[in-house]
Order: sequence, then structure tokens, then C-alpha cells
Amino acid sequence: MAVQPIRLFGDPVLRTPAVPVTDFDKELRRLVSDLTDTMLEAPGAGLAAPQIGVGLRVFTWHVDGQLGHLVNPTLDLSEEEQHGPEGCLSLPDLTFDCTRAMRVVAKGFDLHGEPVSIEGHELLARALQHETDHLDGVIFVDRLDRETRRAAMKAIREAPWFGDGRPLVKVSPHPTNGLGL
Repeated sequence: MAVQPIRLFGDPVLRTPAVPVTDFDKELRRLVSDLTDTMLEAPGAGLAAPQIGVGLRVFTWHVDGQLGHLVNPTLDLSEEEQHGPEGCLSLPDLTFDCTRAMRVVAKGFDLHGEPVSIEGHELLARALQHETDHLDGVIFVDRLDRETRRAAMKAIREAPWFGDGRPLVKVSPHPTNGLGL
């Protein structure tokens, strides 16, 4: 239960697909707790383990008063789409319009290994998709149309946090089985 530093765009861990969780143990419970604390402190609508330097398929969310987490998620997406603003804690203070599925059913496990199914609409659907993308090494700017992506990349390069292009790499306090940077 500690707030962890959030990795920023440019850090290679954000582009590395996370591996499935196999041990539902004390360390996983600590990871979920740290993700939740960090997300709430930021504040954000969601946070994936790679965003704090841990290459495991785990994320948390806090949308419309609903707080939760999901381990090893899979998504079933609706064909109906939504288009609207999206941001990311790894790209502070930047938002861009992004197209996502309007509804999603996310299946996975809780921190004890029990099966979980979450149905999300609109903002929750967006958050579940966004965080699952992080687990696959995908950042939401990858999903923008060509013109918006060009504007996003320009804004990122001009952002005060972007610095000189070299990512700040910190050691994770969580066991990463050699997958963390």
C-alpha cells in the first residue's frame, strides 16, 4: 500500500506486452493495492501494472464511483462505437478524441483467483479497453486517426514532462520475474 511512480510515454515498459499472472498470492494483493493507491492519488480512471513498471496482466479502475481490479483480462467488444476524449496517466495533461467500443464485457480474475465478469458501458467500457491495451503494449495514441495522432505526437514532444526523450527508469518494488525494467 504505497503510491508508486507512474511511467511516462517513452518508457519501454509501456510498449512491452505483459505476461499472465500465475500466482494469486500476497505479492499480487500488494500490487493491486499499490495500483489502487497510485490511481486514486493521481487521480485517474484506471491504471495498469506496466504503468508502474510491472509486466503483469493486472489493472485497476475507478469510474463513476465504482472501484475494481481485473487480472488476466479478456474483452468482448460491442460493434457499436463511441468517439470522445481520452487521456492517460502516462501522458499527463493531454487528451485526444479516440474511438472505442460503446460496450464491453471484461472477463478475468480477482486478486484471489476467482472468476470475474464486468459489463461496462461508455466511460467504464473506455477505461476497461484502455487498461487492457496497456497490458498489450498499446498506448491510446496508437488508436487515433492519422491527423489526431500527428497532433498528439507533437503535443507529447512539447510536453514539459517529455524531457530530452530518455525515459526515467526506476526499479519496481514488486517481483517481476525478470520482466520489469
